[in-house]
Amino acid sequence: MLPPILANLRLPVMASPMFIVSGPELVIAQCKAGIIGSFPALNAREKAGEPAMLEQWLTRISEELDRHNQAHPDQPAAPFAVNQIVHRSNARLERDIEICHRHKVPIWITSLGARPEVNAAAHDCGGIALHDVINNTFARKAIDKGADGLIAVAAGAGGHAGQQSPFALVQEIRSWFDGPLLLSGAIATGRAILAAQVMGADMAYIGSPFIATAEANAQPDYKQMIIESGAEDIVNSSLFTGVHGNYLAPSIRNAGLDPAALASADPTSMDFGAAKAWSKIWGSGQGIGAVNEIQPAAALIDRLADEYAQARRAVFPG
Repeated sequence: MLPPILANLRLPVMASPMFIVSGPELVIAQCKAGIIGSFPALNAREKAGEPAMLEQWLTRISEELDRHNQAHPDQPAAPFAVNQIVHRSNARLERDIEICHRHKVPIWITSLGARPEVNAAAHDCGGIALHDVINNTFARKAIDKGADGLIAVAAGAGGHAGQQSPFALVQEIRSWFDGPLLLSGAIATGRAILAAQVMGADMAYIGSPFIATAEANAQPDYKQMIIESGAEDIVNSSLFTGVHGNYLAPSIRNAGLDPAALASADPTSMDFGAAKAWSKIWGSGQGIGAVNEIQPAAALIDRLADEYAQARRAVFPG
């Protein structure tokens, strides 16, 4: 059974936190339209001598969603989530945890390491903790360290994607875990959301289609490339950040590289830090063939909701 905070949504969907792309505007639009919006804490960039940007973002999101709920008590906004990169290299982690705890963030997403103290902080302020994993071994470690649920990042997902088929990954996790399970990987239609549930996941975890929305913090050329590309335009490589990820081949070519020759490229000859790489080489999942226009996030969610309802009627008539 899903915890109450993940139940009774308009759609069983959480929008994934995308580096640079996800910010307050997109999260607020997603939540108002009935799905869980999320953003990486590190997207709230710091400026010397100014108040913590993360503090400002959380205040804005909470206040705008509260106003929406007061004005629309019959259609309340979905809750929001914040993604914490819990790797030891994140120098901001301790401070960001304190801010999220003080603001009582309802859903915490953890990545790149499972940390019991982060899960404890989420629980202490009344939240839940979900950890993203790319295989069954990492899934077991996350639950052992106190995560409430899992996000299975399968092959085809955007950004730092896993390598395993969603069928295999969900099957192995569900053989021992009956708690909250979300699935990520090329989910871009309402039919795919239903398929994730039939496969054994509770919810879908969707990112790349939201790059091509009005509220996304993405360059216009990035949004246009999303709607002009399909699965065959996605290239998997560890060259740019040291971790395997899925990227748009046209953006790789625009950076002066040959997508077909990445395996033999010399990473030491390239000036790519993680942030700089993502500003030039654009990530995307394989599901973008279903994205045909740049539109408000609410319109995209309307489409997903209509498709999901149609798929349910087709698969479960009567």
